[in-house]
Amino acid sequence: MRLGPPEIILILLVVVLIFGVGKLPQIGKSLGEGLKSFKQGVGGESEEAKKTETATAVEQPKTEVTAMDAPAKASEEDLAAFKKWQADQAKKG
Repeated sequence: MRLGPPEIILILLVVVLIFGVGKLPQIGKSLGEGLKSFKQGVGGESEEAKKTETATAVEQPKTEVTAMDAPAKASEEDLAAFKKWQADQAKKG
């Protein structure tokens, strides 16, 4: 079901009758702000957070190695499971 021009005009007339002409700009502004904050919420982080993150990254260059940068170490169980899987794959293929 689509809204055609007559339906949209009817909806606008009902809105004008309910709220009055003086309140329409305030309603439009609040709807626009709500939509903007919704888009920012869906997009993840706000523009201010992105600017802060960029400024922090520029001020403090990365010099130390963290746990996230170092390669992961596999446990003995993981290595054994991988070797078993590798052997099974060699038998199949």
